Amino acid sequence: MRFLFFCLAIAICLPLSVVAKPLHYYFPEDIQFNPNIPKPSEVLGYEVGQWHVRHDQLVQYMKVLAKTSDRVQIKTIGYTHEKRPLLLLTITAPNKLQRIEKIRTQHLARLFSEETSVGTPAVAWMGYSVHGNEPSGSNAALLVAYYLAAAQNDVVTELLNNTVILLDPSLNPDGLARFAQWANSNRGMNLSADPQHREHVEAWPSGRTNHYMFDLNRDWLLLQHPESQARVSEFHRWKPNVLTDFHEMGSNSSYFFQPGIASRTHPLTPKMNVTLTEVLAQFHAKSLDDDKQLYFTQESFDDFYYGKGSTYPDANGAIGILFEQASSRGHVQDTINGQLSFAQTIKNQVTTSLSTFTGIMANKKQLLSYQQQFYQQAVALADKEKFAGYVVSAGQDQQKFETFLSLLSQHQIEGFTLQKPFKVAGYQYQIGDIYVPLAQPQYRLVKAVFSEQKTFQDNTFYDVSGWTLAHAFNLNFAKADSTWGLKVSEQPWKLPAKQQYEVLPDAYAYSFSWQQWQAPKMLNFLLKNKIEARVAMKAFNAITTSGEHAFASGSIVIPSGLQQNKRWLALLNMAQTKFSVKIHPITTGLTSKGIDLGSRNMSALTRPKVLLVGGEGTSQYEVGEVWYHLDKHLGIAPTLVEQDRIAQVNLSKYSHIILTDGRLNRLSDRAKVLITGWVNKGGVIWGHKRGAKWLLDSQMLNAKSVSKKEMAEQFNTKELTYGDQDSLGGKQRIAGAIFSTELDLSHPLSFGFERATLPVFKNSTWLLKAPEKPFLSVSKYVEKPLLSGYAAAENVSKISEGAAVIAHRYGKGSVIASTDNPVFRGYWYGSSRLLTNAIFFGHTLSVQGR
Repeated sequence: MRFLFFCLAIAICLPLSVVAKPLHYYFPEDIQFNPNIPKPSEVLGYEVGQWHVRHDQLVQYMKVLAKTSDRVQIKTIGYTHEKRPLLLLTITAPNKLQRIEKIRTQHLARLFSEETSVGTPAVAWMGYSVHGNEPSGSNAALLVAYYLAAAQNDVVTELLNNTVILLDPSLNPDGLARFAQWANSNRGMNLSADPQHREHVEAWPSGRTNHYMFDLNRDWLLLQHPESQARVSEFHRWKPNVLTDFHEMGSNSSYFFQPGIASRTHPLTPKMNVTLTEVLAQFHAKSLDDDKQLYFTQESFDDFYYGKGSTYPDANGAIGILFEQASSRGHVQDTINGQLSFAQTIKNQVTTSLSTFTGIMANKKQLLSYQQQFYQQAVALADKEKFAGYVVSAGQDQQKFETFLSLLSQHQIEGFTLQKPFKVAGYQYQIGDIYVPLAQPQYRLVKAVFSEQKTFQDNTFYDVSGWTLAHAFNLNFAKADSTWGLKVSEQPWKLPAKQQYEVLPDAYAYSFSWQQWQAPKMLNFLLKNKIEARVAMKAFNAITTSGEHAFASGSIVIPSGLQQNKRWLALLNMAQTKFSVKIHPITTGLTSKGIDLGSRNMSALTRPKVLLVGGEGTSQYEVGEVWYHLDKHLGIAPTLVEQDRIAQVNLSKYSHIILTDGRLNRLSDRAKVLITGWVNKGGVIWGHKRGAKWLLDSQMLNAKSVSKKEMAEQFNTKELTYGDQDSLGGKQRIAGAIFSTELDLSHPLSFGFERATLPVFKNSTWLLKAPEKPFLSVSKYVEKPLLSGYAAAENVSKISEGAAVIAHRYGKGSVIASTDNPVFRGYWYGSSRLLTNAIFFGHTLSVQGR
């Protein structure tokens, strides 16, 4: 008795971290486990929840489970940017695991057959912690995997006999690793629950994002990153019936599970999807009730944007379910609901993981039937539409077009190449363009990615309201009301083999078009290798080894007589093969039309050296998006500097400075003076959104903005009630919609664009007024600018009066300002060309701002 009292006293006095939660804390006490399967603590060296698991530890434990349990297989489906493995565990009964590939193919075949066998297993995809600083999910995955591998009772046996469980323990390994390092590094042996303690206040950038600071929970549809590409590929290999998506939210909240706000469900989502989500919710509610945990549903979160983990399944025949746990953001934190421990957050995620299994078992027949009907009804639903499909023009940039089609293919969307011209809505589509029919299994997703919906039942959105992929790629497209006269390829489009190029002969000069997507990256490669290059400020026709060829303004010219690198011609041959951009040998500097090759309108180019301003206050998403664009698509390694360090940096080393959105109040007065002087001496500065506002406030940009007061005064608020706040807020903001702008195609920042119309993505009401001085506007919004998504009529009217991009000289340098982020989420291949052109041609501007 005295010994027991001593032990209890020690437990009370010891730091909280030492009193670890044992395994039975997370599970019902009556569960027995196979003693031959190692517990997490036996591999980690600590109890789950005592420390934040590192990704390498997570991988190690999952491999141990696969080695010791005959219920578990493990597969590496890809690697992150930082080369961490992306794991997927397949867990089912041992006899099923031995023939798992046959089960998978039968599962897919059943979707398009009449089979209704109750013996068919349901497929559940359990996904954890797409946001790395929401770690309760990945830590819970340790316990869920152990439960499935080692639990010994009739419930688990029946579950494994009737389901295949695909467990993704970490959707964002790089972010999880970043946050685990932060939380563990700032944890003491005596835990601090103070929300102001460093452990609970992450440094910039947070672990929420991946390596390039992207939110991977917005990338399911866009597929810009290897994590998403691998996951969606496996998703379609299996087509699960249910997919779970475990997150965290603010510490002072409780627990959320879907359904979300009913009025904000995407209209293409079948009503039965919502019904089944509600049915499964009853099981989560019961489990949390039994544990006396607070929770809520049908608030805050919605199911509109199809690019999230809980909504992408809804457009693909599965039931996507979002779970949100109040976050301890460390090991323990004081909240309005009392002290919240990391262990408790993990336990709730385990609880709803198990309730998901219970719900699937109880509704297996309905889930299988729903998915089967989802796909079998697709063609019938397409037949009821007033149009047959979409026709998309390839344009001159074949590389960008192929990237667009590859994206559709990854989503199992089929397109067919036009075999003869086809006229739609007054536009003549050409051989090589693409036709995407509605009548295919992915009918709903086809409609979603081409949607230009502008009116909505509810005007408030958790995420974006418009994401039309063809607009993002700046591709001309139209609905085909009829297929009469349409002739297309018999087989769906596939990526063609890489083009082969002839060895370049000796010539007077060489030139290549700026229109191909890889042309800027090729130019940067050449400039890095000290190849002298020029940009044609005006169009010309030149005599090449294959005859006369027309070169548009923006074409790159490489004069042979200026080259100093002895390997320069070999590098040209290497470049056109590497980047698949044809280089034309020119035989004479005298052109048949337009400027000659020695013209003053051939502007010299130098290798860009870019300083990207980041750090606390700036948007990690937008800084990451710019970094990603420069790194991946241009081959440029920007120098990323926190804004409060700018005053200590020698700016003369850089040709460009980029300011993204964010609070730029950490740029000191000294930094402002240094930047202004740097631009005046010849630097090129780009700013978008609040980065553009900083240029305006610093009096470098010759423009005027529309004030917040002016935007707010558009809305009549006299008769509104207290309950109208959300509706008014929804009207006053632009959560994410697509607008049309008109380009000045003669402007250097428009080089490479084929048409004057350019769709842009807008998620801010900050606007620039159209300048009175001529030649300063690169692009402006058209009279009726809204293309896709929600925006109040008052905002649309005000936007139609504004400028989208303004650029001019400032001393010997250039100032370029955009009201919108041209590289939003990495998939805006159309508008990103503006930033690209600012990098390579920003120094060529000739009009002073004042």
